[in-house]
Amino acid sequence: MTELVIFDCDGVLVNSEPIAVRIDVAMLAELGLTMTEEEVIERFVGRSPEVIVQAVEAELGHPPPDGWFERAEDRLRRALASELMPVDGIVEALQQITQPACVASSSGPENLRLKLELTGLYDRFAGHIFSATEVTNGKPAPDLFLHAARQMGVEPAGCVVVEDSRYGVQAARAAGMDVLGYAGGLTPADVLAGPRTIVFEDMRSLPELL
Repeated sequence: MTELVIFDCDGVLVNSEPIAVRIDVAMLAELGLTMTEEEVIERFVGRSPEVIVQAVEAELGHPPPDGWFERAEDRLRRALASELMPVDGIVEALQQITQPACVASSSGPENLRLKLELTGLYDRFAGHIFSATEVTNGKPAPDLFLHAARQMGVEPAGCVVVEDSRYGVQAARAAGMDVLGYAGGLTPADVLAGPRTIVFEDMRSLPELL
């Protein structure tokens, strides 16, 4: 029986990932680093922003210029304010889900709150929102999902994670949790498929799957 539903945010609750990928490609190009959207999806979607900064430092051989990351974050926030929407079908799904639920995301707390407020979802999860900044290791490590379960008072075996990224489903499996892998976004179904995982493409089917 599902005692707790743990939702990722980006790509599961809000359609932020195409926006973020587009901006990542542009900001990397500013540094002379050519990376396609497909490469950004493969390497970074589902992971903490610090992972991109570390990758940039490794590619350049030195840290990015002062203010580069802050400019990227500002550009992202402005784009989110004008373009962000809930993932198709998630509002209808949330209206039917009766189990306790929380959010566990690689986004920082400020951006996480912004995304949920812009899409009208913040009040649904207020007080039950957890960021990777609260744990030592981000996805694909299990730390964030285990932290969320502890805070919600539920054992890992009673949790189901709704994820849409390679690193997110890996983290959920490592935490000993069942996974519902949403393949209606940027990550193909075959990448999400694996042990303890049901892959689905329509958020409206989520209440049935739970």
